[in-house]
Amino acid sequence: MADSQKILELVKQNNGVITTSMIVKAGFSRGSLKYLTDIGSLERVSRGVYTLPEAWEDEFVNVQSRYKRGIYSLDTALFLCDLTDRTPIRFHMVFPPTYNLSNPKRDGIVCCSSKEPLYSLGVTELTTPGGNTVRGYCAERTLCDILKPRNQVDVQVVTGAFKRYAARKEKNIPILSEYAKALHVEAKLRSYLEVLL
Repeated sequence: MADSQKILELVKQNNGVITTSMIVKAGFSRGSLKYLTDIGSLERVSRGVYTLPEAWEDEFVNVQSRYKRGIYSLDTALFLCDLTDRTPIRFHMVFPPTYNLSNPKRDGIVCCSSKEPLYSLGVTELTTPGGNTVRGYCAERTLCDILKPRNQVDVQVVTGAFKRYAARKEKNIPILSEYAKALHVEAKLRSYLEVLL
């Protein structure tokens, strides 16, 4: 099978989306992507992101491909963790402290920076509505983040997220408590859990 066919098979296995880094990791040349784009087999949707012409464009993947060090957080992570029905109007991302935030801010991303160990605390792979995988904070970390006053999350969103979490079978209260301690929101968390559990 020719490289082009192998790449197209890889794209199909990945819900119609592929990134340059995935191609390189699989051992194909970057030139293959240009060739497949030139003949119309793939479309370049953003820097380093390609889709099949009939595939639905996944903005979550596009943004994270542009800003690889960004981790989805707050409203965006709530949505990806299925803790809210509200589709994020703007993406929220957290970056390491040395990352230059001017480009993501210019692209309309609400961003902040965080030092280790908090930057990587609770990072997991989340599934987008398009079925693709992106990096974001897990449900437990996100619930703790939305309790912080500086993040100014609407009380209705917070209450709704906690109700959804409490109804889940796969909730992890010990991890939630551990994250609350690390993020200094233990008292607030306790008040929500006392009502819901």
